[in-house]
Amino acid sequence: MFLFPTLSAPESKLPNMNELHYRLTQRVSECITLANKQLGSEFAVPAIRFDIRGKTAGMALLQRWQLRFNPVLLEENVEAFFDEVVPHEISHLVVYARFGKVRPHGKEWQAVMSQVFGVIPKTTHSFDVSSVQGKTFTYQCGCDHIELSIRRHNKVQREQVQYVCRRCKRPLVFVPSLA
Repeated sequence: MFLFPTLSAPESKLPNMNELHYRLTQRVSECITLANKQLGSEFAVPAIRFDIRGKTAGMALLQRWQLRFNPVLLEENVEAFFDEVVPHEISHLVVYARFGKVRPHGKEWQAVMSQVFGVIPKTTHSFDVSSVQGKTFTYQCGCDHIELSIRRHNKVQREQVQYVCRRCKRPLVFVPSLA
């Protein structure tokens, strides 16, 4: 296991890792230790990256045994990351290691979240994402106006896909004057 310098070390001795990243890395290690103790396992501490953009808080890359986190949302939601996001993502790794490919938020994942980490299993976060949300485009259906991301908008413009409203089942039509 790789040992990190103590928190009192000058930031220059923590290459490419600010204090918050270091603390999150420590939290990941604590959660892995807890999972190993609770499950009688020997899971390694996963590789960690802080490179997710957009509205996603965290991501577990199962076959690579790696965790990715959104640094902007981390800074804006430190406590929730430590208490919820880290156990959430580690639970994905643990479930994959123990059961193989199963439903991402199925009964196995829910059991690890609640029984190993004591966290209520939630599939998504409820963070304010206004600081990381990209440009959106307004579309209209028969019952509402709906905002689509630039990625989905571009797919519609290239005629690769046509989206339909979940409520009224009508196609979404771009409204240029509201963009």
